[in-house]
Amino acid sequence: MPTTWRCGRFLFDFTKRKRPVVMGILNATPDSFSDGGQFRTPKDAIAQAEFMIANGVDLIDIGGESTRPGAEPVELQEELDRVLPVIEALKNCGVPLSIDTYKAETMRQALHAGVDCVNDIWALRQDGAVDAVLESQDCGIVLMHMQRDPLTMQFNPQYQDVVADVTLFHKERAELLRSKGITQNRIAIDPGFGFGKSLEHNLSMLSHFKDFSSLGYPVLAGISRKSMIGKLTGKDTSERVAPSIAAAIMAADRGAKIVRVHDVPETVDALKLWEAIDC
Repeated sequence: MPTTWRCGRFLFDFTKRKRPVVMGILNATPDSFSDGGQFRTPKDAIAQAEFMIANGVDLIDIGGESTRPGAEPVELQEELDRVLPVIEALKNCGVPLSIDTYKAETMRQALHAGVDCVNDIWALRQDGAVDAVLESQDCGIVLMHMQRDPLTMQFNPQYQDVVADVTLFHKERAELLRSKGITQNRIAIDPGFGFGKSLEHNLSMLSHFKDFSSLGYPVLAGISRKSMIGKLTGKDTSERVAPSIAAAIMAADRGAKIVRVHDVPETVDALKLWEAIDC
């Protein structure tokens, strides 16, 4: 099991905390699947970040491009215009910042602007992405699994064994980074719920979530408000708070060290109760 995760200026020590790191989602976009447009302006995004900080968030994940199923790519400059003012305003906010991007130049500029972590749905498979993170001595890295790309990932995804296949993918990607000198304690992995996965695949990954910890890296659970919850409950995205919290608790029970969520106050409170019980 991992003992620490280096995230830029910050170090998460899992020997001193039981509950997972709560990564709050901050979408500076007009079209994200759950909260698109709510935090589109820097002013609104900064206010939302301050709200999350006041309610116990451990890490803020800033994104300037929606990667929901079927999403169209965003031009580099537009993405930079969305995220850099927010990073500049928040870089000394007291909690680490993450940049949610797959573009190497966005990674590079965000790291220079003060972010502590790169969270990449492509697991650094796009041109220049590995080189961009190699320029940092200590940034955290989240490698996510995705089958195909956001435009086509939900067109009949198939696996021999989704847990085994995703685990092997992460093993290979992490070993590549370590071969280039990136230390183990900077790397976290994300199985990628909803990214090229059917409902059955997602449920299997949650049921067997503990298996992903076998690689020795912190495992991130990103299930908040996703379509798997909608398919099971029939609820719209804004009505998925309760099952999203339930999913975070189930992931924590199964070894998640990071949970990526929209609903920070509710998730933090639920995890405080979970942490108080000797599971």
